[in-house]
Amino acid sequence: MMTNTNGRQEDWRSEAAVKRRHHRFHLPGGSTDSLMDFLPDVWKEDYWLPPGVTWQDMDQLPDSERPLPADLLMVLPLALGFVLLRYVFERFLAPPMGRCLGVSNRSQVAAEPCPELESFYTQKNRRPTQSDVVHLMFLCSRSQRQVERWFRLRRHQDRPCRTRKFAEAAWRFFFYITAFIAGLVCLLDAPWFWDLRECWRQYPVQPMQPELYWYYMLELGFYGSLLLRISADIKRKDFKEQVLHHLATIFLLSFSYCANYIRIGTLVMLLHDSSDILLESAKMFNYGSGWRKVCDTLFVVFAAVFFLTRLVIFPSKIIHTTLVLSMESFQPFAGYYYFNALLMVLQGLHVFWAALILRMVHKFLKGKLDKDERSDEDSDLEEDKEDDYCQKTSADGQKYKRAPLSNSCVLNGLTNHRVSVVHRLRNAQ
Repeated sequence: MMTNTNGRQEDWRSEAAVKRRHHRFHLPGGSTDSLMDFLPDVWKEDYWLPPGVTWQDMDQLPDSERPLPADLLMVLPLALGFVLLRYVFERFLAPPMGRCLGVSNRSQVAAEPCPELESFYTQKNRRPTQSDVVHLMFLCSRSQRQVERWFRLRRHQDRPCRTRKFAEAAWRFFFYITAFIAGLVCLLDAPWFWDLRECWRQYPVQPMQPELYWYYMLELGFYGSLLLRISADIKRKDFKEQVLHHLATIFLLSFSYCANYIRIGTLVMLLHDSSDILLESAKMFNYGSGWRKVCDTLFVVFAAVFFLTRLVIFPSKIIHTTLVLSMESFQPFAGYYYFNALLMVLQGLHVFWAALILRMVHKFLKGKLDKDERSDEDSDLEEDKEDDYCQKTSADGQKYKRAPLSNSCVLNGLTNHRVSVVHRLRNAQ
């Protein structure tokens, strides 16, 4: 049941009520019956509005000043536009920027052609197990050392080059600094930027300025483009956490837009962009040559800003505002719990990344920081050692490292001997 503007009670699923909601949310009037049955449950007031507030109260705002769910349809074309803009940026702008910073690809030795090993590499596993290596030794008449070295060189061939890493970091830096400056310009004159209680004054009947609409749409479009490009981008160690972060951010922004959490949402976006700028700029200088001091300085500043914004300001101000201060204006409802749950997911990811940053800080203080603990290396392409056979000392005192595929030097000798015997038998035939 719901109350119309004349004070009469009517069924929520009545055809007239559904048509009015279709008009309110700018949905097509010719929807199917299944959609007509589904929409009333999705847009039920108990889910989206505080107790005592109805959709009729939201009708006080004109459509130009009110966030409408249909506005989210703009996200997909914006995401595709960001993908195209990123291609142009990485193709024409990133290379000259990289040359100015001395970014160059490292020379590497290519693996010699071997159809048997190539077939196993592409179709089965890029990191063969011990039994796989023994099988491949017989298949292609090579020693364990030769098979292991071939796979190591082949994996190195597929590693993303430094210019590609630089282009990706430069694109993110370009967006984050643009979004941060735009958000700062929009919020400096906003009352809720200085007083968090203003986020909930007269909520949810709060007008939305046009600049905040575009701020939201551009942020949603950017994170949508990251999801569209997730399979083509460099796969990093925290790939799963990155996907979870992008999904949580998109759901958080989409829900906060529909529920008119615009004010607190803008603060969340601005807070996150502030540290991301420093992270991507540090990566850019890290990929260049001769910028070690600049990179180290940016890393120290980034770590300080990250801990301040993500582990201090975010939980003590943002989450405290949504959990505690908001209840000064309304009682908890379904949207209240959902919005705060998404914020908790983000906070959990902040703690995860903070642990990685602490490891980097520890290495930095010891003078051993040479890569990003979070993601500068591929998730499945760790740094391989130049030699990976068994640990032993030769007659001239030269040392070799233990093979990761075997725990016994005797086993290595036996398998190599078996290969040599098979090879001699084939030659005898």
